[in-house]
Amino acid sequence: MSQQNDPNLLCNRFRGYYPVVIDVETAGFNAQTDALLEIAAVTLKMDEEGWLMPDQTLHFHVTPFEGANLEPAALEFNGITDPFSALRGAISEGEALSEIFKMVRKGQKAAGCNRSIIVAHNASFDQGFVNAAAERARLKRVPFHPFGSFDTAALSGLALGQTVLAKACRAAGIPFDNKEAHSALYDTQRTAELFCHIVNRWKALGGWPMATPSAEDD
Repeated sequence: MSQQNDPNLLCNRFRGYYPVVIDVETAGFNAQTDALLEIAAVTLKMDEEGWLMPDQTLHFHVTPFEGANLEPAALEFNGITDPFSALRGAISEGEALSEIFKMVRKGQKAAGCNRSIIVAHNASFDQGFVNAAAERARLKRVPFHPFGSFDTAALSGLALGQTVLAKACRAAGIPFDNKEAHSALYDTQRTAELFCHIVNRWKALGGWPMATPSAEDD
């Protein structure tokens, strides 16, 4: 079977897109005005039989951009009490995204994919902050589709009857510790496991690879 027709290759599974799981922690809901404080990314890979699994991980604490708004309620929610503390080891938005984009482009090329796409829980939120931060940092080579994404909240609602990340993970048999939640690294890792579970479950049920229509069906 040629690579072009092999359904067990990542480049053929999502129409040439390379899925990358992202989670952000922020100082509010407005991507244009509120600070990005933490970001993690997990790339994915397929084994020879077409089962999806996590691959590489990057995680950064991020320094608020100059003039960024910091909502006290958001900081209390994610537990980042002092975004400017040196103990966080934070770096700039541009540095964090540059390293993540570098990893993503390398993985995308190795997988033979045409472009990358964000996978996230309530994906429009995370995607909005990634796009806004990339624009502020004037990063030209953004590997992700500008608005397309895979939203695990929607996928979990369909596949598991749950839309909250913790509840969806538990429904999928994935351990979830509420005490670790709202850390970008922890949430990204659990979201990656959840996405892989849904994709692999669909394959196990016979939904992938799709049946090829026979001549008799024409």
